Amino acid sequence: MTQNAKLNRQIQLASRPVGAPTLANFHLANTSVPNIGPGQLLLRTVFLSLDPYMRGRMSDAASYAAAVAVGATMVGGTVCRVASSQHAGFSEGDWVLAYTGWQDYAVSDGSGLTKLDPAVAAPSLALGVLGMPGFTAYMGLLDIGAPKAGETVVVAAATGAVGSVVGQIAKLKGCRVVGIAGGASKCNAAVEEFGFDACIDHQSPDFAARLAAACPQGIDVYFENVGGKVFDAVLPLLNTSARVPVCGLIANYNATQLPDGPDRSPLLMRTLLTKRIRMQGFIIFDDYGHRYPEFAKEMGQWLAQGKIKFREDFVDGLENAPQAFIGLLEGKNFGKLIVRVAKD
Repeated sequence: MTQNAKLNRQIQLASRPVGAPTLANFHLANTSVPNIGPGQLLLRTVFLSLDPYMRGRMSDAASYAAAVAVGATMVGGTVCRVASSQHAGFSEGDWVLAYTGWQDYAVSDGSGLTKLDPAVAAPSLALGVLGMPGFTAYMGLLDIGAPKAGETVVVAAATGAVGSVVGQIAKLKGCRVVGIAGGASKCNAAVEEFGFDACIDHQSPDFAARLAAACPQGIDVYFENVGGKVFDAVLPLLNTSARVPVCGLIANYNATQLPDGPDRSPLLMRTLLTKRIRMQGFIIFDDYGHRYPEFAKEMGQWLAQGKIKFREDFVDGLENAPQAFIGLLEGKNFGKLIVRVAKD
């Protein structure tokens, strides 16, 4: 069903998933387009970002952000057109970056909105390389990872929205960059398209041995966004004084219990201690929101100079967001996953 001016489609959380989400956890509701009053504006969603963190918001476990309530609209970053406005700061037709979630329309009082430059050819970039994923890559790598020329940087999900940018920034800083991805096509893209020095397929039966061979000098910076068996292979390769920025653990998001096998936490703690490793988690806008202008300026220059490349993986139709999100958690996307809710 296409977007229209009279109906507001909303994809709501129907139930909390146990393990991997299924289509049954989502509900497509049809509501009326809301009216606006003085000081408000009506936003029409054109692009919706799908990101791994949304799996955590579907759970009611304690976290850094409130859970989505059952029956509430799923949360998410959006790029919207202003459909109508009674707000002095916004005009009909403006492009804005918002956080209005999985729906066609939303009312705003202007809080938290970012006007987008109308001259930018692709407003969807505000959800990817110029938005939260690019910002995550930039701050996590440069502030926590602190790469130095000649060091070895390893990043998992190497062709994803975050990982692909991490690798390219590390190359700009003079590092040797090894990616980890799922499948030959993604590994080839990491090297041929994004300029990584090597990329290892984590689906290979001898993955750990291949990773070790690709990092003969060990690993100085590991950008963690996956966890699981990937981190198990990385851990023994970390050098003394290595840095490990942690922005996600997608391999564990659907887990319902601790993994089988021995408790590996003593090995982790011993490695952190004896090798004096810095391992730090971060929540990008909570920790670095004040530094977004710095990122936007430098990333904008890199893009203009052709130094950073990116991929956008578009899915058409709001109704297809749940299936696309399930695929995201399974690694089926290639680049920044975006739902094109409506044609503009």
